[in-house]
Amino acid sequence: MEFTMIFPSTSTLPSQETNSGTTRIMKQLTIVKLSAIAMTLAVLSACQQQSNNGWTGYVEGEYLYISSPLGGRIEQLHVQAGQEVQKDSALFSLDKEAEIANIDEAKARALAAKAQALNTEKGKRKEEIAVTRAQLASAEAQAALAQNELQRQQQLVAQGFISKAKIDDATTNVKLTQARVAELKAALAVADLPARVDERAAASANAQAAEQTLRQIQWRGKQKAEVAPQAGVISDVFFRAGEVVSPGQAVLSLLPPANLKLRFYVPEAELTQIKPGQEVSVQCDGCGAPIKATISRIATQAEYTPPVIYSNAQRAKLMFLVEARPIPNQNTPLHVGQPIDVKLVNAKPATEKKS
Repeated sequence: MEFTMIFPSTSTLPSQETNSGTTRIMKQLTIVKLSAIAMTLAVLSACQQQSNNGWTGYVEGEYLYISSPLGGRIEQLHVQAGQEVQKDSALFSLDKEAEIANIDEAKARALAAKAQALNTEKGKRKEEIAVTRAQLASAEAQAALAQNELQRQQQLVAQGFISKAKIDDATTNVKLTQARVAELKAALAVADLPARVDERAAASANAQAAEQTLRQIQWRGKQKAEVAPQAGVISDVFFRAGEVVSPGQAVLSLLPPANLKLRFYVPEAELTQIKPGQEVSVQCDGCGAPIKATISRIATQAEYTPPVIYSNAQRAKLMFLVEARPIPNQNTPLHVGQPIDVKLVNAKPATEKKS
């Protein structure tokens, strides 16, 4: 600050007024000095007050972009932008006609494979066993008849009525009927046994594979309907009913209250006053009572001065970005992009530096 002082020329003053003029000049110099000191103190006080007033920043949100891992046509859209939703509330659903058909097919295949596996654990049906028993009884009767015929032929040969060739035919017939009896007895014994171990293992594996295929298709069907993973506010809707989206393409964005964060900038000289986990008080236009928040992150590198829109005055060439999150279970009427003022809770007053 420059001060210009005008002194009257001594050549124009009468000799008798020299002492009084010098006195007036000294008084003026004293007033100027006192004014300069007062202005310096005012500037220092303003700087100190500005530091104690905290820092300015803004509100930012970490959005959840809701999408389906499968693509398709949007069949129903249950929400709109600005709407509050609760956890597990329906958001949107895609056309799943193909998935329904695939589920029905997979269910049928799973039932068939399971039935086949159960069938290998059992023997033949009672009706089939009854048929085999009847065939065995018939074969035993034929064998008995063939044996009687052989004995009769032997008697006739002994009496000389027939040739020995007849004996050979009767003997062959007896052997055939006895073999048939043995075959049916073996079939009847096997009919009560389940399938072989390897066959049963293969059938069981096929049943499990069919069941897993059904689960996969059912999972795909569930992915066609999305619900809210958390409670929050629908920030924006990017597609409407009837439009087609690709797999993983966001249909809408959701902002849970816990995903709000506060960003503000702290000069390097004041960085030692804060640390992660420290509580701060946040105020905004129209918010009413201060909002409590906790510092969650302090940038490791300095940044350039913050945006002019969020800065009341440029206090330093470089600033450090600090992030804080509102403490849960309190009314936080904050909106993304809203300017805020941040102060430390129970902050100590700044001390003046000695010159």
